[in-house]
Amino acid sequence: MRLTRQTNYAIRLLMYCAANEGRLSRVSEIAAAYSVSELFLFKILQPLVEAKIVGTVRGRNGGVRLARPASDITLFDVVRVTEENFAMAECFETDATECPLIDSCGLNAALRKALGAFFEVLEGYSIDDLVKARPSMRDLLGIPDITQAVANA
Repeated sequence: MRLTRQTNYAIRLLMYCAANEGRLSRVSEIAAAYSVSELFLFKILQPLVEAKIVGTVRGRNGGVRLARPASDITLFDVVRVTEENFAMAECFETDATECPLIDSCGLNAALRKALGAFFEVLEGYSIDDLVKARPSMRDLLGIPDITQAVANA
């Protein structure tokens, strides 16, 4: 199974927000960190906002932030919202009728079991897990350390 680019960057966007905890993240900053267009990120934001994974604040000083703790957002939550199709084979499609084994195929059952295992693994990882796995996440993403900036002022 291959996840879409949208899912990949939705996870990255959430990781950025988690690493920038306590502050609003601007889409322009996230886009710069990952070298993608702001328009692409705005497209990704819509389903995340609708699913109440991300919250937005409008206006000049607005931005985005996680709508709930990073530890409560699993990879499965993100994949479920951003992926449109989990068909691993043609016979997974709702209109599949060409195969004479459609109702009694061992392949279909095996692929469904594999997909279930894939979802189970995703359910076991949170956005927080991904961010904490890299203690230098803020530096890697170019997120300024606000405690350092306050100390220098």
